[in-house]
Parts: sequence; structure tokens; C-alpha cells
Amino acid sequence: MITLVDFGSQTAHLIGRRLRDHGVLVKIVDPEDAVKFIMDSRLRGNDDEVAGIILSGGPASVYSKGAPTIDKKIFSLGIPILGICYGWQLTARLLGGKVVSGHKEYGPANLIIINEGGILSGVENNSVVWVSHGDSVVIIPKGFTYLGETDSVKAAAVADLRNKIFGVQFHPEVMHTVFGLKILINFAQNICGEKIVKQSINVNAIIENIEQKVGNNKVICAVSGGVDSTVAAALIGQAIGKNLYPIYIESGLMRIGTKEEVLQIFQKHLRLNPIIVDAKKQFLSALKDITDPEQKRKTIGALYIKLFEREAKKLKGVKFLAQGTIYSDVIESRGTKKADKIKSHHNVGGLPDEMSLVLLEPLRNFYKDEVRLIGEKLGLPNEVVSKQVFPGPGQAIRIIGEVTKERLERQQQADAIVVEEVTKANLYDKVYMSFAILTDTKSTAVKGDERSHLEVMAIRIIESKDVMTTVWSKIPYEILQKISSRIVNEVPGVSRVVYDITTKPPATMEWE
Repeated sequence: MITLVDFGSQTAHLIGRRLRDHGVLVKIVDPEDAVKFIMDSRLRGNDDEVAGIILSGGPASVYSKGAPTIDKKIFSLGIPILGICYGWQLTARLLGGKVVSGHKEYGPANLIIINEGGILSGVENNSVVWVSHGDSVVIIPKGFTYLGETDSVKAAAVADLRNKIFGVQFHPEVMHTVFGLKILINFAQNICGEKIVKQSINVNAIIENIEQKVGNNKVICAVSGGVDSTVAAALIGQAIGKNLYPIYIESGLMRIGTKEEVLQIFQKHLRLNPIIVDAKKQFLSALKDITDPEQKRKTIGALYIKLFEREAKKLKGVKFLAQGTIYSDVIESRGTKKADKIKSHHNVGGLPDEMSLVLLEPLRNFYKDEVRLIGEKLGLPNEVVSKQVFPGPGQAIRIIGEVTKERLERQQQADAIVVEEVTKANLYDKVYMSFAILTDTKSTAVKGDERSHLEVMAIRIIESKDVMTTVWSKIPYEILQKISSRIVNEVPGVSRVVYDITTKPPATMEWE
């Protein structure tokens, strides 16, 4: 197996996923436990013995106080090692190289191959890699050679071939590193001797796990019309049948027409009648005077739980609250020991500490593209599984500043224009997300020869598969012009429209 040492990277779990997808057993361990785990594996032997080690990236600088480190003994165990980003920087520092802080780089770069073969076997020269770092290795340790460089980083890919220690300053695990999977497979197969066999998701095993966990208890499932909650409900429905009660809370924060979509999806495709709870006034009241995005998420999460617990009492005998939480929600809410908290997702970090219901999250360890695949295997129609992502807290986190009735209506109207025009242009299925943001920034406008000082609306249209990295979509100018013209003409109180062209990293999917 491969041991993955987690230094808190947002994509550490994704490294494991890429390898497990190809039949490689991966065990994730914390840095302080790594050497003991690896030594113990030699005593266990056979399939439990560690054949390779991957040191993940992480949010810290190797020079920062309290930065995670690892026992230097790991480099003398005779086991192949691949250090990724922070993992490579830490390797360099512990083995006598030099790392400098301050050279920050986020997003795409081009890898120029200096020496072919090894982990770069079959990787095309000048291919795109994805970087996200604030430190760089400027002097490599003794015994290392350069394999590849980018325009700004000489030690983008390196190797100590004698000791089978490798390092990369980019992230091979993310989708936007074009030959990233090839690099990981090269390490696992060619360097560590692991057998590569493409795997598929076992939907029946997920359903059986739900059956065992729930037994004869009742489950209420929070549904929003989105792919995650719909797939979660479909899985639970197959596992426990009539003991599932889908509930849609009409918060007023969703897209226009969401309630009608939820009814249609569940009645037509899942043969279930969801319970509809009208709570529009309650959410607006709860959000009054709140401008901090974290507080918005926590307020929304707490109110959702309060309403779900109220509905559960009405049904009697409900033990579980099911949600469509996926792994990207978890990791951004600080889902691992060394990870940074990016933001609280209302169904993870936004939940109150004490709840009367037990959480059931069958998709918690899956990524968005895997969830879509599970939905397809369950027989859900394309309009459900290919639906664009929409955040649980809804328009509240797409309205910068306070959420008022007037600003909410303005945001929903602009958002509907974006989706409508993207759909008309046959681009809806080709992009990952398309939405508007009310920026809380004002700009001068001239409408009918009269000066106005109105709000700026931003548009974000991005492409992704697993949510961990994204690129902005190169939408034709005429489509952007149509969206802009319609918003400034049809939506009251808007002076101009801007287009967000920021990748992830450094930006997150949403503005808040």
C-alpha cells in the first residue's frame, strides 16, 4: 500500500482518491504518526506493508512557528517517497536544501521537462500544471537532480534517483494538472511496484452501509433540488424505503422556481412527496443586520437545524437527519487535523454543536464528479445529475453585505438572467457554475441622461469537475454582452456588470 502523510492540504484526500480509483490501497496518516505506522507495517507484512510514501501539501510555511514536520528517519527507510508542494519543501529542508519564503504562485504554470523518465515518463513537455504555494526550494539537497522547471521555479520536479525520493512543486492530484494522474501512477506503479487496476464505485455497497447504519429507524433528508441532496435521498430511499422523509425548507434564498423543481424531481423520479416548509420570513429575519459571511452561514445552518428538528418531532420516531454533504464541503470547513478552515459550509461547519438528530451523510467522502456518476447509476435523469452546483446557503452568500428583501429580489433576478442566457447559448452543460454576485460596491451610471450611483453586479462562470480546482470560462463576448445589457436594463439598482476571471486557487468557488 501507499502511505499518504497529510500535512493539511485541501487536496490531500484527493491524492488518495486518484490512486484508489486505480486499485492502489492508500492509508492516510498524520505526520507525527507516520514513521511508527510505516515501521509497524513491516511487522504486519504482505498487503499491509508500505510500498511507497507520499508527503502531501499543506497551508503552512516550513519556516512558520509550529509548522508540521516529520521524523527525518523516514528518508532512510529505503521506501520510495514523493513530496508534493509543502511535502517537497519539507523534504528539501530536512535533507539540507534551502527553501525561501515570499514567492507566491497560484493557478496554472507550464512544466518544462529537463530530464525525461521516472515520475515524468510519458508526460508531455510544456504541459499545464497547477500551483499553489508561498515558498520555493532554491537549493536542492545533495544527490538530487532537476527533472522539470516552470518559468519561475527551477525545482518544479526533482529526484534523488539513488534513494528513490522525488519532489514536485505543483499538484499532480488536481484535474487541471494535465498529466497529473500519469505522474501519480508512474510513482505508484513504476517506482513502488503497485498493481494498477481501474476501479468503479460500488453503489450497492453504499446502500448496504446505509441499511446497516439506519436499521428500522426513520430518516428526514434535507433536499434542495441540487444534485448532492437528490442523490443522497435516492440512495437512502433505496436503502430504507418508506422510512425516508425528504424535506424542502423554502428559505426564499434559492433560485427562482426551485420549490417547483424539487416537487417535480421527487414526485416524478423518486416517487416521493417531499414535505415543504415555508420559512422565507424566518430566514430574512434571522439574517437582518448580518454582513459577515461566516456568521451568515452559521445563522442559516442553525435555523435549518431548528426547523428540521421541529419537523422531526411532528413525524415521531425520527433518529437521523440526512444531508448531501460531499468531501469538498468537509475539507473547506477544516475537515482534517492540519488543514486550514476556508469557510464554514452550512451543512458542516455551520451546524450547531448540539443536535437532537444523528447526521447521515452517505456522500461525505465523494467528490462532485463521483456524485454525478452515482446518480447516473441510480437511474436519475441527466437534468438532475448534470445540474449546476448551487450553494446550500443560497443567494445569501452571493449577496455581499446584508441580505434584505429588496437586495435578495435583485440578486435572484440577475441570477436568473445569467442562467437563462447561458442556457440559450447551449453552454449550461459545458460549464460547472454560472451565477451573479451582488457586490455591495457602488459605481456611477448614466441612465436616460441622469446620473445614478448604483450597485455593481459581478458574474462568475467557471469550469471544474471535482470542485478542488477551477478555471474561469472563456464565454464568447457577445454572450457576456447580452448578460450585461439585460442586467443593467432589467434589474433595478445596478450600475454595471463585471466578469470574474480568477482561478481556484487562489479564489474559492463562491465570493463568500
